[in-house]
Amino acid sequence: MMSYDQLRTALVEEITSIAPDLLPDEVTDDASLRDDYDLDSMDSFNLAAAIHKRLGVNIPDTDFARLQTVAQLITYLENKV
Repeated sequence: MMSYDQLRTALVEEITSIAPDLLPDEVTDDASLRDDYDLDSMDSFNLAAAIHKRLGVNIPDTDFARLQTVAQLITYLENKV
């Protein structure tokens, strides 16, 4: 099982690969992926695909739509990996 910090590191790496103007140190757990980091629907799709590829977890669209922050994603993934 991956720890919170391991999941956070993996997510930050994937988010910053999708949003290259965003630095890892700028990613906070409670910021909105859509509003604060300007991830559009295609970016969100790419992030879900990257999570699936990296962690082996498939996040259904209905679940992903309600996961708005890094912390919410980590909490969701903690129960799946």
